[in-house]
Amino acid sequence: MAQHPAFVPPRTLVLVGLMGAGKTSIGKRLAAKLHLPFVDADHEIESAAGCTIQEIFDRFGEAQFRDGERRVIARLLEGQVRVLSTGGGAFMHPETRALIRERGLSVWLRAPLDLLVARTGRRDNRPLLKQGNPRDILAALMAQRYPVYAEADITVDSDERPPEETAERVLAALRHHLAAAAVPADGAVQTDGRGRDA
Repeated sequence: MAQHPAFVPPRTLVLVGLMGAGKTSIGKRLAAKLHLPFVDADHEIESAAGCTIQEIFDRFGEAQFRDGERRVIARLLEGQVRVLSTGGGAFMHPETRALIRERGLSVWLRAPLDLLVARTGRRDNRPLLKQGNPRDILAALMAQRYPVYAEADITVDSDERPPEETAERVLAALRHHLAAAAVPADGAVQTDGRGRDA
């Protein structure tokens, strides 16, 4: 007998975090538990552009890439609720971050440096990490990006535990967030799912 999702989130879940945080592996399991489609924004960008993200950077520069990324994410936030994995720099862009805040529910998968170094070292497809010592680069990115990632609606630690278990913890955190947003302290005002007045 097929399992049914316990609930459907009111908005698309947008996973943010550094490379190696587990956005794809955790996101796929989270989507399966919620019976929602999983979409990787980077794959959508490459499909739309007909080339890799590295090639977009090389040909057009970061500014043009970020503009295209914002447009793709805006499209993915329309219509059907889904689980959306974003590139590490997407949430850093103010306009993209505002779109996610308005139309989605953001989940920061926060991972420690040692784990990020170990995970990213298993694959040779991280152009950014080829520009120097990977640990130093990741440490610098953490210092720059973690204060911004902290603006996400929900934060869940991504650690050594299996992705399946982390996905369960995301679900628990999501339930808690939605319950807290829907039942304000005075019991008088319904909110829009983000803690703001509807």
